[in-house]
Amino acid sequence: MKIYLDTSVFSRVFDDQTQARIALETQALRMILQLVEAEQAELVNSSVLEFEARKNPYLARQQWIKACLALAKIYVPMSQEIIARGKELERCGVKAVDALHVASAEAGECDFFLACDDRLLRRYDGKVKSLNPVSFILAVTGQ
Repeated sequence: MKIYLDTSVFSRVFDDQTQARIALETQALRMILQLVEAEQAELVNSSVLEFEARKNPYLARQQWIKACLALAKIYVPMSQEIIARGKELERCGVKAVDALHVASAEAGECDFFLACDDRLLRRYDGKVKSLNPVSFILAVTGQ
């Protein structure tokens, strides 16, 4: 099972953990990383993820995301196909960088695209199953 995590998922650990939803999404990320480490899921990295990580103004956050992405065995480089698909997704109301993330997940033939952005998850209607990380954990663990 190949999974692509949007930057919003990796960044959850730095958000306000007193909010229930954020705390649950952070726990889901920990469980997802355990699945990856146990080789029960394959994490997919992309040039878009690396670009966004480098843009983060906080060094600790950059390093955290880089460490998570080091677990990925699959890498999706930027291509003209990804750019073209990203533009199609933008016309459907998906923001530019999010569109490139989703296009990268599609190019990497991922089974799941995970994000904490409800708007993105509502607007994307493509071939990769898109879920919130908590919904993903519940789905794959049969809960």
